[in-house]
Amino acid sequence: MERFGFVGLPNAGKSSLFNSLAGGGALAAPYAFATTDPNIGVARVPDARLDALADMSASRRVVPTTTEFIDIGGLVEGASKGEGLGNRFLAGIREVDAIAFVLRAFSDADVPGPADPLEHLGIVETELTLADLETVESRIDRRRKAARSRPSDTALGAEAAALEAALAHLEAGTPLFRAWPLTATCDGTGEHPHRAALRSHFLLTDKPVMAVLNLGEDQLDAAAELAAPIEAELPGATVLPLCVQLEAEAAQLDSAGRAELLEGLGLGVGALERFVTAAHGLLGLRTFLTTGEKESRAWTFRAGWRAPQCAGRIHTDFERGFIRAEVIDWAELLDLGSWSAARDAGRLRIEGKDYPMRDGDVVEFRFNV
Repeated sequence: MERFGFVGLPNAGKSSLFNSLAGGGALAAPYAFATTDPNIGVARVPDARLDALADMSASRRVVPTTTEFIDIGGLVEGASKGEGLGNRFLAGIREVDAIAFVLRAFSDADVPGPADPLEHLGIVETELTLADLETVESRIDRRRKAARSRPSDTALGAEAAALEAALAHLEAGTPLFRAWPLTATCDGTGEHPHRAALRSHFLLTDKPVMAVLNLGEDQLDAAAELAAPIEAELPGATVLPLCVQLEAEAAQLDSAGRAELLEGLGLGVGALERFVTAAHGLLGLRTFLTTGEKESRAWTFRAGWRAPQCAGRIHTDFERGFIRAEVIDWAELLDLGSWSAARDAGRLRIEGKDYPMRDGDVVEFRFNV
């Protein structure tokens, strides 16, 4: 399960965002360090394709994909040196797959601290960069010596070179997510080799990032304008403007009440679907589906994965003994009305080991072990 960590200054709205996505449970209070331990929640990822396939198949069970959200708590200036609850919160960030910066843009006399999202971003980036610099400085000499003593070990050499490159960027005050691309491209080509070489070090800035801009209700009409400076500061990153407090209130309602409130406020599909769509894109995640009377289920995979790798998401035996995949696009299957009708019409494609799975593929795998 992919994990997204909410990172920001105290009172930025991280706990309220957690509640809007995971359905509540986190204390949201207008004072620093209301969150002293990470809140961890799991949300079901909405997918209209899965629901439609389940209806078609009259499935007894519907299993969507899930995403884990971690409300890590507020960082403050000096967190890299242990200020506030810095050491504890920095440790929590190391364990996530991607970071969502939560940046406050609203003003409220009852909420202390700055309301400039660029100031928020600058402080948090600086603290993460300083923490990574300390980590790299503490480890690089040992890797240099090891690489010199074992010149035939290419993996060790790549790790030492990556640490050298990271050190140069961090000493210049540049977080690593600004230094090199962190995600696989949509056509499935790989990530930057330095990132792969540094994975075992769990560096804080060597993770994909996005930003959630927390707006006041009176700022919603200016959302695009307010997001523009953050988009300019984080080129290529998704910036998601939300009124987090309204989204958290909507999350407490039943589905009908929630939909009515979101529509009445002009908030569209709501925070969960918008956030998950952006977050999955950040990590290069795609979805394939399986359907039948017993179960309809959604499965995530990485862009560029081949059919056997995707089969392994269901069970390792499926990947190990992969023979072929029967595949059809979800919309085409719905038009035909059933899996058997698609087979009778000759519309199921037979794909082998080199087939790159596509988002929205409905699949049955054939395997033998």
